[in-house]
Amino acid sequence: MCLIAFAWQAHPDFPLIVAANRDEWRERPAAPAHWWPDCPGLLAGKDLKADGTWLGVTRAGRFAALTNFRDPSDRKSGAPTRGKLVSDYLQGTSGPAEYLDTLRARAEAFEGFNLLAGDASTLVCFSSRSGAIESVAPGVHALSNHTLDEPWPKVQEAKSALEAILQAKMAGEARQCSFSLNESYEPAIAGGAGRRTQEAADLKVALLALLSSGATAHDDDLPQTGVGLEWERILSPIMIAGENYGTRCSTALIVDADRHAFFSEWTRDASGEVAGRVEFQFGLGR
Repeated sequence: MCLIAFAWQAHPDFPLIVAANRDEWRERPAAPAHWWPDCPGLLAGKDLKADGTWLGVTRAGRFAALTNFRDPSDRKSGAPTRGKLVSDYLQGTSGPAEYLDTLRARAEAFEGFNLLAGDASTLVCFSSRSGAIESVAPGVHALSNHTLDEPWPKVQEAKSALEAILQAKMAGEARQCSFSLNESYEPAIAGGAGRRTQEAADLKVALLALLSSGATAHDDDLPQTGVGLEWERILSPIMIAGENYGTRCSTALIVDADRHAFFSEWTRDASGEVAGRVEFQFGLGR
């Protein structure tokens, strides 16, 4: 996962709103989001090479997502997969801060990462680079391949876009957000067409549009992470298109005040076009 924009306790009707893109080598096999047979209450995609995941949520209301920390000088041969850090939390019972505190003692065994872990009342972020466990303050945040809210161009673009979506929704103008999709999108949501369900559907459209931005940052604004200028350019958009490496999937997760979760995932091809979709709606803590 290379970009997670999220709003935590920033909207009275939707305490958690997440828009995330997973960037990965295209040769690495993965399964779209699904209910895991060996853990029926866990919804997540799966890395079929190492059996971990990059983002997931459970019926009990646990949420976790991970990004790699970009530093080519800090490679560890034989390091365990970071995706297990997400699935282990989701399948466990420890609170978010407790889990991350236990993880801190063994974090150096992994290549660099950032991990968000939360439940109904708490959201916490851990960076293996700093070793710090940070309680996420209410508001809009973004996490890429550096520390939380590091002002990379894609981080700032995603935060600004999500803030605009929330402001429009607060003003009752969610359908007038300045985002457009390349194709029509009909949310496949089961159940009644209540006001909040429709609002969540509208939100998901805007979040998935946010995640579709392919704008490249100006060279003067690019970070210097040790991968060279050509790769900094390739990695700078929110949505990365590329034959060998790029955005593999886009995920929108919304949790409303009544503890209903709305989950939508788009699988993307090398050009960035949508190649598959999955949709889920379910209650939490039930």
